[in-house]
Amino acid sequence: MFLLEQVVNGLVLGGYYLLVALGLSLIFSVGGIVNLAHGAFYALGAYASLEIAKYTGFGPSVVLSPVAVALLGILFERFILRRFYTADPVLSLLVTFGLAMLTEQLIRIIWGASPLPATIPPTFRGSIIVGDFLFSRYRLLLLGVVAAVLLGIWLLLQKTSFGRVVRAGIQRPDMVAALGIKLQPYMTTVVMIGVGMAAMAGAFFAPITIVQPAMGAEIINVAFVVVVIGGLGSFWGVVIASLLVGVVRGITIHFAPAAGEASIYVLLFLVLMLRPRGLLGERIEKFE
Repeated sequence: MFLLEQVVNGLVLGGYYLLVALGLSLIFSVGGIVNLAHGAFYALGAYASLEIAKYTGFGPSVVLSPVAVALLGILFERFILRRFYTADPVLSLLVTFGLAMLTEQLIRIIWGASPLPATIPPTFRGSIIVGDFLFSRYRLLLLGVVAAVLLGIWLLLQKTSFGRVVRAGIQRPDMVAALGIKLQPYMTTVVMIGVGMAAMAGAFFAPITIVQPAMGAEIINVAFVVVVIGGLGSFWGVVIASLLVGVVRGITIHFAPAAGEASIYVLLFLVLMLRPRGLLGERIEKFE
């Protein structure tokens, strides 16, 4: 019973990582851009949701916040990322790192350096008893939200013409170019979806995490670990890695709190020793 409860908590933590890491992976897979500013959009989602909730309540805030950040992502792709698709990858690393630092300082200026309080909405407080098990209502809600988002992204990539072009662009960008299809317009949508998912993670998980200016820098480290463990360019690799990292970290924190962070990097080391491309990694080619 105890172990199952810890696994469920780990799955919630894994879902949290998944919303951030999947968008990060998609942006890299299609555009060849390692977006170090991805965590900044996660932080903006959390802060924006708290601000919007003052006027609309929790429900509308977790919808409007990701939408607002996704629209910001359009500007981010059009005026910043688009300059670096065919440039030296180091340049995009430096620019997105600078943007992440700038965003963190802007958050400090606007909202202050102290953590902001975020509470679970009254409807989802308390627990549900299922047989001998006790589960938090809010954590079950989060699992449902993550599952719905995951299903939606999978359907978009697998069952639509947009998804077919994106998948082809990941695997064979040269063939896509030969057919006269430009990937840049698709990249705008991919970035919008990716940063919107990160903002959704910030909005939904704000009540059970600490909303503070450096939260973006903290989550980006774990997101990169998840993407590398799962394998660059692999949708299901990132999904499996997110849940695996979440469960491993959740169980480790319970038995040895000081080793929670270290467990992630031990897992990364073991996976890369056995499979350098990650669990389900594929060969990625950069599009022109």
